[in-house]
Amino acid sequence: MQYKRILLKLSGEALMGNRQYGIDPERLAEYAEEIKTVVDKGVELAIVIGGGNIFRGVAGASRGMDRVQGDHMGMLATVINGLALQSALEDADIQTRLQSAIKINEVAEPFIRRKAIRHLEKGRVVIFGGGTGNPYFTTDSAAVLRAIEIKADVILKGTRVDGIYTADPEKDKEATKFDFITFEDVIKKGLKVMDTTAFTLSQENELPIIVFDMNKPGNLLKVATGERVGTKVNL
Repeated sequence: MQYKRILLKLSGEALMGNRQYGIDPERLAEYAEEIKTVVDKGVELAIVIGGGNIFRGVAGASRGMDRVQGDHMGMLATVINGLALQSALEDADIQTRLQSAIKINEVAEPFIRRKAIRHLEKGRVVIFGGGTGNPYFTTDSAAVLRAIEIKADVILKGTRVDGIYTADPEKDKEATKFDFITFEDVIKKGLKVMDTTAFTLSQENELPIIVFDMNKPGNLLKVATGERVGTKVNL
């Protein structure tokens, strides 16, 4: 396998499937099967999920809600998604642990770096919920932070698009895809890979990012084995 330890970032919207909001059990089951193929190969996998399918703090703030309050609601949404994914993974016979950056001991362990690494070494999938535990930080930032803390080899950003394009391929038919791009070029071209804080943190720590289509069966395993899938961002 190309990578020994992976941090997989999933958006909350990815869990909606074809629904308008909430969680699609069928999509969860599909993701669980994809994750199982990688874990069965001995890859250590950690996951960070967004909460946009339930609540997004920025959206609440734009309608007059207190931003800090809204972000805390968003953090709780990521824990809900984490619980749902944990259930789907365990249905697929994958051992998991859910760790939360905010104290919610009845449903999740507190985030403890050494404990998370030990779980990974034992072959358990670790789901990180609660973002960074702080308002004003996205789950992209949480994904990069956790990846650095657990010494992941790569961040895999699973989306519904098969990589990074010169423009939004869903809106611009002339958009062309990058197979490989540097951090510097992403910034120069103004491409939206992750929010600026997350992206800069990844760049400073020389942590590569691969953006790929998570909804295409087999893609996760292909990326883990080193096949050229999606777009790789590196130095």
